[in-house]
Amino acid sequence: MELAWNSFFIVFLSFSCWGLDWESDRNFMSAAGPLTNDLLYNLSGSLGNKTSNFAAEDKSIYVCQQPVPAFLLEYFSSVRASEITHYKVFLPWAQLLPAGSSKNPDSKTVQCYRRFLETLKAAQLQPLVVLHHQTLPASTVQRSEVFAHLFADYATFAFHSFGDLVEIWFTFSDLEEVIKELPHQESRSSRLQTLTDAHRKAYEIYHEKYASQGGKLSVVLRAEAISEILLQPSTSSLAKDAVDFLSLDVSYECQSEASLPQKLSKLQTIEPKVNIFIFNLRFQDCPSTRKNSGLLFSIRKAINENQNLTIGFDLNTFLSCSPSSKKSGPCSRTDARRPAAPQDLGGARSAYRGAWGTFANESRAQRDAFLQDAFPEGFLWGVSTGAFTAAGGWAEAEDAAGRGGAATPEQAGNSYSHEAAAWDVALPRGVRAQVYQFPISWSRLLPGGGRAPSPRGVAHYGRLLDALLAAGVQPAAALSHRDLPRALQRLGGWRDRRVADAFLRYAAFCFATFGDRVKLWVTFHEPWVTSYAGYGSGRHPPGISDPGVASFEVAHLILKTHARVWHLYNRYYRPQQQGRVGIVLNSDWAEPLSPERPEDVRASELYLHFMLGWFAHPIFVDGDYPPALKARIQQVNQQCPSPVAQLPEFTEAEKQLLKGSADFLGLSHYTSRLISKTQQDSCIPSYDAIGGFSQHVDPAWPQTSSPWIYVVPWGIRRLLKFVSLEYTRGKVPIYLAGNGMPIGETEDLFEDSLRVDYFNKYINEVLKAIKEDLVDVRAYIARALIDGFEGPSGYSQRFGLHHVNFNDSSKPRTPRSPGRSQESGYFFTSVIEKNGFLPKVVKSLPPPSTADFPPKIRAFPFPSDVPSKAKVVWEKFSNQPKFERDLFYHGTFRDDFLWGVSSSAYQIEGAWDADGKGPSIWDNFTHTPGNNVKDNSTGDIACDSYNQLDADLNMLRALKVKAYRFSLSWSRIFPTGRNSSINRYGVDYYNRLINGLVASNISPMVTLFHWDLPQALQDIGGWENPSLIELFNSYADFCFQTFGDRVKFWMTFNEPTYQAWLGYGSGDFPPKVKDPGWAPYRIGHAIIKAHAKVYHTYDEKYRQEQKGVISLSLSTHWAEPKSPELPRDVEAADRTLQFSLGWFAHPIFRNGDYPDAMKWKVGNRSELQHLATSRLPSFTEEEKSYIRATADVFCLNTYSSRIVQHKTPRLNPPSYEEDRETTEEEDSSWPSTAVNRAAPWGTRRLLNWIKEEYGDIPIYITENGVGLGNPKVDDTDRIFYHKTYINEALKAYRLDGVDLRGYSAWSLMDNFDWLNGYTVKFGLYHVDFNNRNRPRTARASARYYTEVITNNGMPLPKEDEFLYGHFPEGFIWSAATAAYQVEGAWRADGKGLSIWDTFSHTPLKIGNDDNGDVACDSYHKIAEDVVALQNLAVSHYRFSVSWSRVLPDGTNKYVNEAGLNYYVRLIDALLAANIKPQVTIYHWDLPQALQDVGGWENETIVQRFKEYADVLFQRLGDKVKFWITLNEPFVIATQGYGYGTAAPGISFRPGTAPYVVGHNLIKAHAEAWHLYNDVYRASQGGVISITISSDWAEPRDPSNQQDVEAARRYVQFMGGWFAHPIFKNGDYNEVMKTRIRDRSLAAGLTKSRLPEFTESEKRRINGTYDFFGFNHYTTILAYNLDYASWISSFDADRGVASITDRSWPDSGSFWLKITPFGFRKILNWLKEEYNNPPIYVTENGVSQRGERDLNDTLRIYYLRSYINEALKAVQDKVDLRGYTVWTLMDNFEWATGFAEKFGLHFVNYTDPSLPRIPKASAKVYASIVRCNGFPDPAAGSHPCLQPGDAEATASPMREEEVQFLGLTLGTTEAQTALYVLFSLAILGVCCVTFLSYKYCKHSKQGKTQAGQQELSTISAF
Repeated sequence: MELAWNSFFIVFLSFSCWGLDWESDRNFMSAAGPLTNDLLYNLSGSLGNKTSNFAAEDKSIYVCQQPVPAFLLEYFSSVRASEITHYKVFLPWAQLLPAGSSKNPDSKTVQCYRRFLETLKAAQLQPLVVLHHQTLPASTVQRSEVFAHLFADYATFAFHSFGDLVEIWFTFSDLEEVIKELPHQESRSSRLQTLTDAHRKAYEIYHEKYASQGGKLSVVLRAEAISEILLQPSTSSLAKDAVDFLSLDVSYECQSEASLPQKLSKLQTIEPKVNIFIFNLRFQDCPSTRKNSGLLFSIRKAINENQNLTIGFDLNTFLSCSPSSKKSGPCSRTDARRPAAPQDLGGARSAYRGAWGTFANESRAQRDAFLQDAFPEGFLWGVSTGAFTAAGGWAEAEDAAGRGGAATPEQAGNSYSHEAAAWDVALPRGVRAQVYQFPISWSRLLPGGGRAPSPRGVAHYGRLLDALLAAGVQPAAALSHRDLPRALQRLGGWRDRRVADAFLRYAAFCFATFGDRVKLWVTFHEPWVTSYAGYGSGRHPPGISDPGVASFEVAHLILKTHARVWHLYNRYYRPQQQGRVGIVLNSDWAEPLSPERPEDVRASELYLHFMLGWFAHPIFVDGDYPPALKARIQQVNQQCPSPVAQLPEFTEAEKQLLKGSADFLGLSHYTSRLISKTQQDSCIPSYDAIGGFSQHVDPAWPQTSSPWIYVVPWGIRRLLKFVSLEYTRGKVPIYLAGNGMPIGETEDLFEDSLRVDYFNKYINEVLKAIKEDLVDVRAYIARALIDGFEGPSGYSQRFGLHHVNFNDSSKPRTPRSPGRSQESGYFFTSVIEKNGFLPKVVKSLPPPSTADFPPKIRAFPFPSDVPSKAKVVWEKFSNQPKFERDLFYHGTFRDDFLWGVSSSAYQIEGAWDADGKGPSIWDNFTHTPGNNVKDNSTGDIACDSYNQLDADLNMLRALKVKAYRFSLSWSRIFPTGRNSSINRYGVDYYNRLINGLVASNISPMVTLFHWDLPQALQDIGGWENPSLIELFNSYADFCFQTFGDRVKFWMTFNEPTYQAWLGYGSGDFPPKVKDPGWAPYRIGHAIIKAHAKVYHTYDEKYRQEQKGVISLSLSTHWAEPKSPELPRDVEAADRTLQFSLGWFAHPIFRNGDYPDAMKWKVGNRSELQHLATSRLPSFTEEEKSYIRATADVFCLNTYSSRIVQHKTPRLNPPSYEEDRETTEEEDSSWPSTAVNRAAPWGTRRLLNWIKEEYGDIPIYITENGVGLGNPKVDDTDRIFYHKTYINEALKAYRLDGVDLRGYSAWSLMDNFDWLNGYTVKFGLYHVDFNNRNRPRTARASARYYTEVITNNGMPLPKEDEFLYGHFPEGFIWSAATAAYQVEGAWRADGKGLSIWDTFSHTPLKIGNDDNGDVACDSYHKIAEDVVALQNLAVSHYRFSVSWSRVLPDGTNKYVNEAGLNYYVRLIDALLAANIKPQVTIYHWDLPQALQDVGGWENETIVQRFKEYADVLFQRLGDKVKFWITLNEPFVIATQGYGYGTAAPGISFRPGTAPYVVGHNLIKAHAEAWHLYNDVYRASQGGVISITISSDWAEPRDPSNQQDVEAARRYVQFMGGWFAHPIFKNGDYNEVMKTRIRDRSLAAGLTKSRLPEFTESEKRRINGTYDFFGFNHYTTILAYNLDYASWISSFDADRGVASITDRSWPDSGSFWLKITPFGFRKILNWLKEEYNNPPIYVTENGVSQRGERDLNDTLRIYYLRSYINEALKAVQDKVDLRGYTVWTLMDNFEWATGFAEKFGLHFVNYTDPSLPRIPKASAKVYASIVRCNGFPDPAAGSHPCLQPGDAEATASPMREEEVQFLGLTLGTTEAQTALYVLFSLAILGVCCVTFLSYKYCKHSKQGKTQAGQQELSTISAF
């Protein structure tokens, strides 16, 4: 009856308006709407929708979300049937334009509203669209000055997007609400003016561009505000000239009927009269609508009395539906269609009861029904890790937990290192995740939670973010994941407001630093865990058990902090960064234990309020805690004698701050609980007691390894429904930010079927929530990417999609269960790829760049020479110096370079007899006894790739390769080898593989034949049967037809040389034919013809449509002549290449025929063997033409090199190998591998040879890799291999112009390596062949190769770029020597013996039996040394004093004046030359007399040294102002007293003597320093310190925490041993003390072998320096090495082994690699470790052996690069004061004698005068010194760069005399004579050539062309 009554008034009103401008009834606007969530809730039941996403009591306006409810059309149609003509629609500005700008609209929301408007139109309702109702976009709130422009931009966007569906627009529906949102610092009138301007702009834009016929625009004004608006000229346009009609919001007070006329009386003042639309009509104090039927007439009368025209009414009030209505109809609720009863169990209906009630009566079948559907387009899929759980590197920051537990997170997943982090980015790329959620470690970024950021921490996260974005993965960063810095916990943790303030600063830093890259921010991740478990139960850090007070306090502060952070971002960062900030809350789902008990229902609801609502309600509802939670706590406190819980209260301001402070709700969910009301209330504070509930689980629920996680999939759907109804209400999107389950350590760590089932069911329930319940879920993030440290559970619970082996120091990650069928750990990837559970749709790739090649290559129609013209390659490269040959080159490849990996079918597929596959010859071979395959291995299973396609695709995506080269198994496709037997299962496998590659943007490179011939074809003769050519073509034709639409790169054969020789020559491979002299050539002949046939098939039938390329993969080693100067060795090397590569390449790439070198040799040897014809078959001319140019690109497989020499082998029996007439060997100095030695430089030469021999053809390296016997994932040798080989390829491309287009590493993974079985590992991925699932684990080389691919080569790192600039003014430049190394005069003028005199005269101690008796004779050559120093332009000279020359017996009983006088004279000469002395008191040459009483092991030496120093200070101190007490005490202690490789040669106490010696050295230094400081400094004014040496150490594998620690330990044991006591605290560093003590005790000793300083000694030692003297030469790669506890030595204590990178240039010393980067790093380490002391580099230089001339380019490179790194260190604020080169001149280099030469001057030891001759490096160093650095050449020439040439210091070397044609000539004369002779020889050759040409031309007419002969004329067959 009521509906009919309302309809009467609507019809009546329409009649009452006839005669107006819009007078006809069809133009009268009868308006309803807008749609609200509670109305939708009612409709969802009354119109038959059994599930609802809308709350019963939610009056808020519906915000459109996909999909638009299907029942709306029915509802709108019924509304239209009720005579409603128009329906109000409120557009949400903030949702349409989240960023506030039309440039970045939310396309989903736009589409949703279009569909909504289309639904209205379909129901014949006209939309009345309001542009803005309430919430402004965040970016507009703080910028009212540009509000009008932003609104105009938005309005334009709306008109454009919806104008075709909308004719009537409103700018604002409630001005007062909008005014409140604008900045309050402005006046109300100013804000109203802002809105007026915004409205006017929109009005003008609409009428200028968008107004259709009849289109109109207005603004809604409150009736009571008309007066104010009309009085202000600036705003009157809102009611007059800037509206097409006047829209009013009318509030009618039924008890005061005079009110409305009074309000409307002001309308009389409007001129001209306007049309009026009552937009809102609200009744106050009215009994019922029906009883006040006169109201409408009163309103109309009031309007018309003012001569205004009514054009429409809001009639929504008359359509309002009663939820209790029992009548069916569009607006009445039909209870019969809803599930029974849960909402009727008592109390008002709630969101919980609505959610639970929706599902309460579901059957199990309904509940568990699987939905086959897809997620919405744009749905985000992600994976997550935790900083504390995965990052490791805890020492880099402060860990939040204590160190007491058995399991600690010190390494965790070790994601902290650059390399590990980069690889962890590869993992989400592998699983195809679009989002990677990770927490930022507060303490890693801001150590201690303070204000000073950690550069390493900032760099770490910067690199991580850059890598994620480069991989196309969106970062989602959590600011807090429960790892509060320990320093802040000491303040009280989250109970102290100071922590909140610190968190705000930390958040601001993160937003400012990373906000340009992070667009998804999480303030707190699962704060319930922090509050409940950290401060309530105490199960998590900080371990506080106070559930009634602390827990609530913490939550209170966290909530307020969250809100402050959100507003911080909203105000200062959102406008520029356009990101989103939310919070992640965790919650179980709760069901009543007994659904029939109302108290259990209430307890379940209360459980959710206590877990989720505690945090969600304040943020997403009303700024305050849930009323039920507050009421429960109040009830408990009233029941108990004293308060059990204290829930803090929010102020009104805090509530406003909290409400709406999230852009999304992140939800973590794992399991569900059954809840009952507690049996008896308790006053003991506990979480459950305070909440009044008890938790239970259903015994039928499957349990996981975690005691709290049960598998209850349907709970997630119900929870999402509840969250949508209670909190988000369609306004805020939900992100599922954590869902997963663990397996236990005792379970099969690779078997993942339980987790697959978990994900399958849970994700499907999420899909149901979205599709069937209309919940707005935008993302699903799986926990976790990798295993990690799980808090109190340690490592016992594994959540990772990737298993982490925590027992391996490198923490390798292995994808879980790459098992068969449905048990795939790659399930998650498949869900992502399908975006749900529908069949995957394959997309096509555009043709790869290879398709751009011309179909025909340029072929030479003539044969190659013998030797070929490619011999220029040996001429160019073979005489390269090793330094030049191996010098690393930085650069990148072409942009479209094709990076790939390779495999082959038999080696990886397995499934040898599965699904109808036929046997191959390798199947037959490996199953035949006596096959010589190691361990009798077979390829029956191999890597099981046939069943693990997803695993292989995952690896390929993780590697970032652009191509995957694999082979097809002929017998898998054609089991019998013929097209009459097509195996569709095999075809399907390759289709799935190719489709997977295409979908992953990886180009397939397909090899048709990789040695695995179908056995059925071998049974008819194999490749010796001519029919194989046609059968192979038939197979290829089928492959082109079947796969060619997606495959654009084909190879017919792989390595036919090996196929022919090993299969038919040596018989090592199947088919085991041993016919070395004939069969290989026959087989090769057949293969070439088969290849040509297939090529033409593709070219003629498929190329035009498929646009691919086709070739074959050829293989060879590089051949280096043993003696490049011998032509026959060069010819032998060329012949080797022709017999291996040219055998197939020459016919195909040149002239269709074999190379002449091959034809001649085989032909000649055949004749010598008395054969009638050559064993090498011949091609007909037709065949040559058919074969020539049958390849589009050159595909090369290469692994190593051989040194080749000519030999004359035996003639019989005939053999392909003997036909080459060569012998091959490898250089023993090349790095060894399991198969070949590595010689990377051969790659460059081979590529050049191919270019010279076959022209400038595009080349692809299709195989290159290294086999290792070690299966470990730490494959540093493989990294070095690929690094150096790829670098040589880069040189060929960049420096030599080789057209190199691609590189494929062999192999993707370990596999069946032919005769080696599984003993040799070539894989970038390790495969565990002992595990039936064949898990694949990325090796370190995989990470490295990915890095190379990412960089497209090896670009020069920015930090390694050369720096132009100058050192600080006053910088000291010096050169150094040492007494024993240069002085000689070992017994002159009373000098005593030193330990080096003794040592060098001891047999077998010094190389070449050298000694320092004379050395450089500097004792007698002061003048010459000064001249040499002047050559270098140095200002200082560092030299040492010989202790035994001054004090012959080491004591001050006798001072040798003659010896002392030498130093006086030297110093005077230096000062005269303006060169200042830097004097080292002791440089290793201890007087032998002191060694005889124990040397440095005898503590009395401390006093002896002090006395010796006293003599020098007293006698030389007036002229010497720079003193160094000791040089390199580390070397003295370890080499002299540990290894015994230096004087005094003691090695039998390696675990104690070095430490005793070091102890005394430190004390001796301290005493000398104090002596100078106390007695001499004041008068002499000098400085004194010590020189300490240290290498820099890099971790061998930076992702391996043990290697990182080993590198630190290496430096601390070397440099820190002596620096720490002197420069830090007077004592040894903790690393040394701890290690040596622990090992000493473990060996059964009672105390440490490292001596201890007394407290007084520490005080005396500490600070005994004026500067840091530092010697540095090189860098090493360190890794951990554990020695047995009984081994007592320095090395065992240090526990470090070291290697060097093969790409680092060698020097003349085995220990010295050229590593400039380490110099800068260790200088910065000294700065950080020792508080930036003044540093003088007192030695730095490089050695060479066997220098042939004075052009020492290696040394020049070393000095320029190292000094440049020092300049960079100065830029880094290192207090570097000076640099000293080692050394002034070549000298006695200790145990190596004179073999290693470090000097900048060459000393000619064959000349008695020992002249010092400057090398080229002397000139370069002098230039650097004069320039005080490196002037920028871009600034023009600098005067310091044009010095005069350095001069020799004495008679130069006598010019060598040479014998020439029996004459003795000088080199100049001999050179001239040689040129004359050479000219005459050329003239003679020209004459002979001319005569020969005339003769040949005359005789040629009667002779057959050479090209038509089968053999050359030399072999007369």
